[in-house]
Amino acid sequence: MIDLYTCDTPNGKKVSIALEECGFVYNIHKVDIRKGEQHQPAYRKINPNQKIPAIVDHKGPSEKSIRVFETGAILQYLAGKSGRFLGNEEVTKLECLQWLTFIITGLAPNFVQLYHFNNQAPGKANKVAVDYGQKRYAEEMQRLVGVLDFRLREFEFLGKTYTIADMAAYPWIERHEAFGFNLEDFVGVKNWFNRLSKRSAIVRGMGVPS
Repeated sequence: MIDLYTCDTPNGKKVSIALEECGFVYNIHKVDIRKGEQHQPAYRKINPNQKIPAIVDHKGPSEKSIRVFETGAILQYLAGKSGRFLGNEEVTKLECLQWLTFIITGLAPNFVQLYHFNNQAPGKANKVAVDYGQKRYAEEMQRLVGVLDFRLREFEFLGKTYTIADMAAYPWIERHEAFGFNLEDFVGVKNWFNRLSKRSAIVRGMGVPS
């Protein structure tokens, strides 16, 4: 059994999608980050970084409990445990990990910064600085989605096959309207998004934690 600690954010949904795709049985523990529940001492023992998501696998290596935090590590752990979604040989695995790294270190942090400047900048913040942040991260968002589009105009998935890289990207693209970019401008991403939206495991994973 796996315990999932999560909330309703793209980062959380990456992992619930992976759990559904891998077919693992899991319990959902909602962590309300708006109320600061991620800072409670009990949760910090699970994730020292005090963010979501995190998992505790009670049947980890050698049948012992293990905690895993940081989405990239969690996704790789779940894929390794299931023997799926990492690519089945060296080249396909490398493709998967390159795109997963692009999502985790590039796309996701940029989206988070754009959300901050658009929605969370303090009212007393310098308007010039806020305007600069909004422009900077909106332009970078368009560039990064364009990188995905360049890939997906030629290939069906980010890797050679459907992998955790696709799972990591999907929840961010699903919020395209909130982030202010039009899927019609990115035909490859649009077609990829429409294909993945039909996967039952993605539908279920996107519904966590309801």
